[in-house]
Amino acid sequence: MKTLVILAHPDIESSKVNKVWKRELLKYPDVITIHELYKEYPDWNIDVPREQNLIETYEKIVFQFPLYWYSYPPLLKKWLDDVFTYGWAYGSKGDKLKGKKFGIAMSIGDKKANYSKEGPITFTVDEIIAPFKATAIHVGAISLPYFSIFGSSFKASNEEIEQSAKDYVNYILNENNN
Repeated sequence: MKTLVILAHPDIESSKVNKVWKRELLKYPDVITIHELYKEYPDWNIDVPREQNLIETYEKIVFQFPLYWYSYPPLLKKWLDDVFTYGWAYGSKGDKLKGKKFGIAMSIGDKKANYSKEGPITFTVDEIIAPFKATAIHVGAISLPYFSIFGSSFKASNEEIEQSAKDYVNYILNENNN
């Protein structure tokens, strides 16, 4: 099963993690396609029919982004708002996403221990990504477990980031996620 990765990083060239993940994904062009939103739409004028046609050709879609203020980058939000339209993604005739598999791959700047009920954030990652899960349910898609690396802003070593890139490819290719 070929996977479409919707990569939403506003400054991929200065990224510590997402740039490495992208480089690793590019080694698998037969099974992974990368679609970079900030590269495709620097003016934020999204070609909705083009995006819908692209999505329709894949059964598995992974949204890759850095976690920004406990959410996702703004162009990804706009893309979801524009592309997941009534009559296409949802509604009585909107079934184009039904049965598709949605995954999330996030670089998270803070340490993992902070994402617990007892931590200073008091929310888990699963709670933070609830809007994605609700969106998947609303459009009839299947939510896959998320993939992440913590400490991407300051703690993760180059070796850990490189290993996470390999783990990310395994996450995409894993039969349990197919």
